[in-house]
Amino acid sequence: MQSGSVHVVGASGRSGVAVCRALQAAGTPVIPVVRNRARWTATGLGGEPRIADLTAPAALRLVLGDASRIVCCAHARHTAALLAASPPAARYVLLGSTRKFTRWPDAHGLGVQAGEAAFTASGQAGVMLHPTMIYGAQGENNVQRLAALLRRLPVVPLPGGGRALVQPIHQDDLTLLVMRAVERDWRGPETLVVAGPAPVSYAAFVRAVASAAGLPPPRFLAVPGGLLRLAAAATAIVPGVPTVRPAEVRRLLEDKSFDIGPMVATLGVHPVGLEEGLARTFRRAAPSCIPA
Repeated sequence: MQSGSVHVVGASGRSGVAVCRALQAAGTPVIPVVRNRARWTATGLGGEPRIADLTAPAALRLVLGDASRIVCCAHARHTAALLAASPPAARYVLLGSTRKFTRWPDAHGLGVQAGEAAFTASGQAGVMLHPTMIYGAQGENNVQRLAALLRRLPVVPLPGGGRALVQPIHQDDLTLLVMRAVERDWRGPETLVVAGPAPVSYAAFVRAVASAAGLPPPRFLAVPGGLLRLAAAATAIVPGVPTVRPAEVRRLLEDKSFDIGPMVATLGVHPVGLEEGLARTFRRAAPSCIPA
């Protein structure tokens, strides 16, 4: 069991805010580390933030000089810089991403791989959690953006008919996992995939989002991935339609299915099912849960 304050890097982001709120509720002193003071003030969580950019080593060393426990909710690409700026005895809870497993590496996935490599090579105590798609955070744009699309589309085009598997994790579960990880006495650098309870097809995921949002069951149209990527590119210039990037379409063709046995065994968190998680998401977003 650990004690003392927790430095939360990226404290004003979606997961950062959720973690800070949970730490404060548990009576744990929080030292928020952010780039933008106004953005932190807007969270309403109070406390004086420390201002630093992860690309500015001198400032980062200054704000982390007294850190004993560090939660980093910023992108994992910054892990090497974070480690270099922190005290040698600090313990870490870092957020990576299952994007590291993609067959089509992009800057995001490659950054996660580099961050994990830096962490495991450091020998520092802690864990890098690799979450699947996160939903349910205030302001998240995974489920809410999908719901907005469903409201506008009479037919939903899905690459491969939506057969690929997804296993999203609710922000509440991710926050609890971080809290448990902060208290654990890690002996060295470890990594852990964190995901929802079971994989579902993307088509089933879309149906569940529609149901939770109070929309009629969607109709699907199987479309070749290449054609759908071209259509996705057009969403950037069509007014009133949420932007879908071609790379996102390509990732819908690969399964994202993971064994959560190690997660449950190590941190004791049993994640909520998709139906319950989506119900929470839309209750929190009410009264205007879907952008008009």
